[in-house]
Amino acid sequence: MTDTAPTAIPPSHQTTLPDGRVEIPAGTPPPSGPYANEDLLPVPVARRTWTTYNFSALWVGMAHNTASWTLASGLIAVGMDWKQAVFTIALANVIVLVPMLLTGHAGPKYGIPFPVFARASFGVRGANLPAVVRALVACGWFGIQTWIGGEAIFFLAGKLIGTGWSGAAQVGGHPWTMWLSFAIFWAIQVGIIYRGMETIRRFENWAAPFVLVGAFVMLWWMSNRAGGFGPLFDQPSRLGWGGGFWKLFWPSLMGMIGFWSTLSLNIPDFTRYGKSQRAQTWGQALGLPTTMTLFAFLSVLVTSGSQAVYGKPVWDPVQLAAKTDNVVGLLYALVTVLVATLSVNIAANLVSPAFDFSNIAPRRISFRTGALVTCVLGVLICPWKLYADPQGYIFTWLGLVGGLLGTVAGILIADYWVLRRRSLDLADLYRGGGRYWYSGGWNWRAVAAFAAGGVLAVGGADFHPLVDGRPLAALKPLADYGWAVGLATSLVVYLVLMLLAPGRRRVTTA
Repeated sequence: MTDTAPTAIPPSHQTTLPDGRVEIPAGTPPPSGPYANEDLLPVPVARRTWTTYNFSALWVGMAHNTASWTLASGLIAVGMDWKQAVFTIALANVIVLVPMLLTGHAGPKYGIPFPVFARASFGVRGANLPAVVRALVACGWFGIQTWIGGEAIFFLAGKLIGTGWSGAAQVGGHPWTMWLSFAIFWAIQVGIIYRGMETIRRFENWAAPFVLVGAFVMLWWMSNRAGGFGPLFDQPSRLGWGGGFWKLFWPSLMGMIGFWSTLSLNIPDFTRYGKSQRAQTWGQALGLPTTMTLFAFLSVLVTSGSQAVYGKPVWDPVQLAAKTDNVVGLLYALVTVLVATLSVNIAANLVSPAFDFSNIAPRRISFRTGALVTCVLGVLICPWKLYADPQGYIFTWLGLVGGLLGTVAGILIADYWVLRRRSLDLADLYRGGGRYWYSGGWNWRAVAAFAAGGVLAVGGADFHPLVDGRPLAALKPLADYGWAVGLATSLVVYLVLMLLAPGRRRVTTA
């Protein structure tokens, strides 16, 4: 059976509990066939055990990481003062929390991961489009974070071994020992992900407070070097609060939103383990905006201090930690960077693409195989080039990511909250010919909305340093608002196309 939009047919083969959570009844065979495997099936209610603390700890572990640090310190490096940088990041995380909670709702209710959730709007086969886009973005993030972790190992080993390590012969613009450090950190992550989701949950629980303490230690160290906290607060903005600031503010805000726009899509990969809607809602609300703002505050103060001490802002915390002569302090700082990078990279950049790649060919690609594919692509994407420049990192990489993924978020929210009123059929999400089959497994309306939103969001963007020029120069005025433009456009286009679809309330035989 097939249809073009939500129907009034009641869901089959599923039970709704008093708290609103839905599962396949005990004793009923789980979905099978070419669109199902063990990793993609709904999590039984008995295994949905994550509490408010687990979700808060997950966000603390993900927010307190080196890439988050460089968001704030990068804003200092391009001319903002600490007040402007913290304001920009705080506002961005309050905004991105909204789609995070809206898309996360399907997780605890149905126990399904993001690529399965996307089947309701894009089609059982069409869901591979947003899944692959999300997965490729995660590969880029995985590579960037792995490079950062490799840097920490490189500097740590250099302090212990000496110039024989840090001054080794260069290959491809970096010492060969840096490439070795990159490979070692890559292998550590592969080992952790192979142990599964429960290991990840336990790792996030203890990593979160460890990293926060490490950030305060760096703040104390920098205040000592600067002669107190005064110089950390006194560094002036090079932009003021006039037109120069606001010209930079909007693309910066979209970039900061783009940082977590990835998780605003695949958050069901985690909320599917939630004990209740309350657990995921409060856990995320307490964990995301508060911890990101606090960490941004610590980051900008330390970076402002580095400007006072060294004459220019040092935006990379690994490079900054390497400037200390205290071996014990350096060891602690770099171990903190390692733990922080492991925490976010595994949770944010390996879990989601592992599910996404598994969705492409469920019978052939398991969760672990998908994770390994991510690890390989994360190297091939050349992350050392993306991370080399703060302007390219914030405005090109994060801007493009936010613009593209905002379009997917708009479609998911419109479909789940407006059209389907949060009602899904679990069995049909895993089979051909059902209500989510559309035409050959693809919903062309979702694809059209994605294309329209994507073109308007990133068509006028500056792709430097990846490539020179703007693909569609006429769209340049929209480029600074990529995430918002993409989300709003795709949401409206999708709703219009679906509501105008002939036979919207009719089910026909495939």
